[in-house]
Amino acid sequence: MLLTTSRPSLNILFLEQPPRFLFFTGKGGVGKTSIACATAIHLADEGLRLLVSTDPASNVGQVFGVTIGNQITALTAVERLFALEIDPQAAAQLYRERIVGPVRGLLPETVVNSIEEQLSGACTTEIAAFDEFTSLLTNTALHADYDHIIFDTAPTGHTIRLLQLPGAWSSFIEKGKGDASCLGPLAGLVKHRAQYKAAVEALADPSRTRLILVSRAQNATLQEVARTYQELAVIGISQHFLVINGLFPQSETQEDALAEAIFSREQAALSAMPAILNTLPCDHLPLKPFNLVGLEALRQLLTANVQQLIVERDTSVTIDAPKLSALVDEIAADSHGLIMFMGKGGVGKTTLAAAVAVELAHRGLPTHLTTTDPAAHLTKTLTGRVENLTVSRIDPEVETERYRTQVLDTKGAQLDAEGLALLEEDLRSPCTEEIAVFQAFSRIIREADNKFVVIDTAPTGHTLLLLDATGAYHREVSRQAGRTGLHDVTPMMQLQDQKQTKVLIVTLAETTPVLEAVNLQEDLRRAGIEPWGWIINNSVAAAVSQSSLLLERAKNEVKEIDDVAHRYADRFALVPLLNNEPVGETLLRSLIYP
Repeated sequence: MLLTTSRPSLNILFLEQPPRFLFFTGKGGVGKTSIACATAIHLADEGLRLLVSTDPASNVGQVFGVTIGNQITALTAVERLFALEIDPQAAAQLYRERIVGPVRGLLPETVVNSIEEQLSGACTTEIAAFDEFTSLLTNTALHADYDHIIFDTAPTGHTIRLLQLPGAWSSFIEKGKGDASCLGPLAGLVKHRAQYKAAVEALADPSRTRLILVSRAQNATLQEVARTYQELAVIGISQHFLVINGLFPQSETQEDALAEAIFSREQAALSAMPAILNTLPCDHLPLKPFNLVGLEALRQLLTANVQQLIVERDTSVTIDAPKLSALVDEIAADSHGLIMFMGKGGVGKTTLAAAVAVELAHRGLPTHLTTTDPAAHLTKTLTGRVENLTVSRIDPEVETERYRTQVLDTKGAQLDAEGLALLEEDLRSPCTEEIAVFQAFSRIIREADNKFVVIDTAPTGHTLLLLDATGAYHREVSRQAGRTGLHDVTPMMQLQDQKQTKVLIVTLAETTPVLEAVNLQEDLRRAGIEPWGWIINNSVAAAVSQSSLLLERAKNEVKEIDDVAHRYADRFALVPLLNNEPVGETLLRSLIYP
C-alpha cells in the first residue's frame, strides 16, 4: 500500500516562467504524456490551461480516467483545466479521403490503391495532426481563453521543413517528379500557407514556445534525443529543455543485484550523454513505483519522492510465460529461413537478434546475422568467435547516402531548383533510410534458401508496400542477384510466407511500447505479412529482485503481458531484464535460457 506524506515540489527548470505553448517530445514510452498531464495539473492551479494530445499512441483520457475526444472538454477533477485529444489516425483518414475521394471511381483501382498506400505512412499521420493543431497555435481568440496550451507531442524537424518548402506540392506530385513517400501527404493540405508560416514562427519563438525533450537514461534514447535537438536547431528551434525521466533511485540498490545493475547502467549512460545535451537546462525525475494513471499519481510525478512504498516481504510476481528458447526450438526445426526482428527503437532488437543467431549457430545450424547496430559492439564481440555464425554490418548512414545520391542523379537531374528542394526534403524521410537499408539487406536475403538469415531490423509494412508497388524492391533484388527478370517467387511473396520468413515483433511490457507494437502489426498485416511471434524484452516480472520498487513495477507489467499473450500474439516469449549487459556469446545465450 502507499503511505502519503507532504508533497514538497521538485525544482523543475522547465516550469520556470513558462511561455504560452509547451511541447513535449521524445520516443515512445519515455513518459511524454504523463509529464504533459502532470504539467497541466501543476499550471492549472494558477490559471486556465488547455492540454492537447496529438500522440498516435496517446492515452491522456486513460491517464485522467475520463473520455475526452476531439473536442475541448473540462476536466472536472482539476479546476481550470481542459483537454483535447486529436485522434491522428482519424485525422489522417479524413485527410486521405480529401485526396482520394475525388478520383475514386475515375481512376483504375490499382492506381487508387497506390495513392492510398502513399498516404498511409507515418508522415501522413504527423502532417494531418499538424494540420489539426495549427489553429491552436494561431487562434488569437483561443489564446484569450487559455493562459497556457500544453502539447504532449511535437512535430519533427522533417515535418516542419516540409511545411516551410516553397511551391505547389500538388503539381509536383501530379507530374511524377518524385517518390511521394512524404510529399504525397502535402498535396492534401487545405489551409492557407500563411497560417502554416505563422505556426512555424510560433514554434521557433522562445517567448511563445518551449520544447521539452523527454528521455530515459539509456544510451540509445539519449542519442535519439540529441538527433532531435540537432534536427530542430537547423530550422531555428533551439531553445530546448531536457527531462531525464524515470531515474532509478540509489536508495533502492541496497542488497539487490538487479537494482544495483539498473542504477549503474543509468549512471553510465548519463556520463556518456552526447555533449550537446549537456548544454541544455535539465531536470531529473525519479522512477515511481506506481502507474501514472489518475489524478493522485500525476500529482506525485513532479514532486519529491514522498510516497513510501510498504510491501510485504513475501510479495512476489509469478508469470507463467514461454521463454525465448521455446521460439528458437520452433525456428530451428525448419533448418533454414529468414528471421526478421522488428519494433520501435530502444526495445532491444539488435541484442535479441544476436542472441537468436548465436543459439542457432550453437545448435550447429549455419546462420548469417546482419545488423545495423551503430555501435557494432555485438559485431565485434561475435566476429570469428562463434562457429557456424557469419556476421555482417550494414551502415545505415552509408546506405542512405548512396540511395540519396542515386535518386538525385536520376530523378533530380532534370528538376528546377524548386523541384530539387522538394525531392531533397522527401529523401530526408524516415522511409528513405528503411528503403536504403533494406536494399542492402536484399543482397543477403537469398541466402535463406540454405541457411538461417537473421535481420535485426526491417522496414514497416508501409515501406514494403511502397517498394513493391513501384517495383523498386523487386528490381533491386533481381539486379543484386545478377538476373534480368523477377523470380518466380518474388521477395514480397517470400516475406508473406511464414514457412520462409518469420517476423518477430519486439516490445517492452509497458503501455506505449505495446500500443506501438500493435500499430506495427496492423501495418504489416496491411502488406499481407502476418507476424510469426512477439518477444517481450527486459521484463522485470521475469527477473529476480527484492527491491520494493521493482516488485511494484513487476506488478504493473502483468496486464501488458496478459494483453500480448491473449489479444495480440499467436505465440510469444518473455525475456527477463538481466543484471549484466548481454554482450558476448555466454550472456547472449542467457537470454535464451535465463
